[in-house]
Amino acid sequence: MTSALGRDLASIVGERHVRSARAERVTYAMDGLPTHRRLPDLVVLPGTREELIAVVRLLAALDVPFVPRGAGTGLSGGALADVGSVLLVLTRLNRILRIDRDNRLAVVEPGVVNAKLGAAAKPHGLQYAPDPSSQSACTIAENAGGPHCLKYGVTANHILALEVLLADGSLVEIGSPAGESWGPDLVGVFVGSEGNFGIATRVTVRLTPIPRAVRTLLADFSAIRTAGEAVSAIIAAGIVPAALEMMDQSCIRAVEDSVYAAGYPRDAAAVLLVEIDGRNADAVLAETEVVTELLGKSGARSVRSAASEAERERLWQGRKKAFGAMGRLSRDLVVQDAVVPRSALPQVLETIATIAQRYGLVVSNVFHAGDGNLHPNISFDATDPALKQRVEAASAEIMETCIAAGGTITGEHGVGIDKLRYMPLIFDAESLGAMHAVRKVFDPEERVNPGKVVPLHACREWASANAGASPRGQPRAVA
Repeated sequence: MTSALGRDLASIVGERHVRSARAERVTYAMDGLPTHRRLPDLVVLPGTREELIAVVRLLAALDVPFVPRGAGTGLSGGALADVGSVLLVLTRLNRILRIDRDNRLAVVEPGVVNAKLGAAAKPHGLQYAPDPSSQSACTIAENAGGPHCLKYGVTANHILALEVLLADGSLVEIGSPAGESWGPDLVGVFVGSEGNFGIATRVTVRLTPIPRAVRTLLADFSAIRTAGEAVSAIIAAGIVPAALEMMDQSCIRAVEDSVYAAGYPRDAAAVLLVEIDGRNADAVLAETEVVTELLGKSGARSVRSAASEAERERLWQGRKKAFGAMGRLSRDLVVQDAVVPRSALPQVLETIATIAQRYGLVVSNVFHAGDGNLHPNISFDATDPALKQRVEAASAEIMETCIAAGGTITGEHGVGIDKLRYMPLIFDAESLGAMHAVRKVFDPEERVNPGKVVPLHACREWASANAGASPRGQPRAVA
């Protein structure tokens, strides 16, 4: 990147909001997944919608690729910029523009922090339902879910409309604040694009009423298999809890040894955190009694109900801060994000344990058990090359195990660059080619977040047309 480009960008956003010194750029070399590192040439932090538009139009005129980035809490390497790309950080675009209580919606900028939106909606008796574990830091981005996605759905289920800035600097509006649906689901496609299509400059989100009644249960088990079987028993009974989360013993002990200690039984092989909510207190109580009985029949050693809001918050803090607590186990952590059928959970969890033992690794499981969204966490030291290779091999085996069980490679963290190598395992060349074609409708020159999500050389039409060449930004080493 030339110093001239830096000066031109500074004329739009101000000198202090263009980062060109190496020490400044290193801050943005990773996201929440420490196994991928890319050092951007330039980092730009626009502070208004107008500045953002001007920056993108300048980059379009110069044919410069760029990567949109929120708070950097992602876990797929999806918001990293390669050499030759500008990193566009959106955290200064953090205004809540409107909360409409009557229509249960809010209009926000893309850098609004998830938890701050929830706090702003609360006085109106409303909530923004997606609650990823990083909600105190993460922005409105990608397709995150969180513990309560079982009942309320992931981000895509709560986005009504978008104003989108395309790579050429033009603005388009997709979706409808009223939630009407016609034609292709462009909002869903855009939310799932992982920044490949453009930048959302305005986001209209759905807000939902805060439940009047909530019951939170903690059940502990002497075997992880019985905990998995309990999950299937609850769903098979026709009950859809607001949340149904599992943690294994390794995770439990990491949490209990940390400042986030929640009172989980340290000797349990696994715990389930189950939350029932609704508008009717009697109905919530009746459903809680059924779930408690099912947990007991499934082998729970004990089932405890949070006696106060403070105890409930403590139980949830332990779950949501579990990833941070696992920093006690090692200096690095790989977080996987596969999905399997709920009925396959017991067998898949046992296979993951076998894989960990074979490679001599510490794997801790904390995940959204209700919808089969696994998060095996591998603790390791990335400065040890041999250990890093074992982690990569074990990660691949875990992913292949989940695919063989009828699952898929990501539930909410996205593909980014981390899971590029797995895409051909679940999609054939024609399907990958279709994804590529859709991308080119939004971004014909592929300048937005290049090299992410779709491994182009696995697309049949790309391979025949390029005969061994590699498009700009595409990693050649992806299998």
